[in-house]
Amino acid sequence: MAQAKKIALWAAVIFVSYTIIHSPKRSAELVQIGFEGISDAAKSVGEFMTQLIS
Repeated sequence: MAQAKKIALWAAVIFVSYTIIHSPKRSAELVQIGFEGISDAAKSVGEFMTQLIS
């Protein structure tokens, strides 16, 4: 089981590396989308907490 996790991790690292090298512009767009999603989620949690306190 540990061997399978190690193989899956290496496959993911190789895939991400290939994607970044092959299409850096698209990779940057995906990272930006990810960070925007995290930012929106944090804002939503903040608004929810503010509504609980008010």
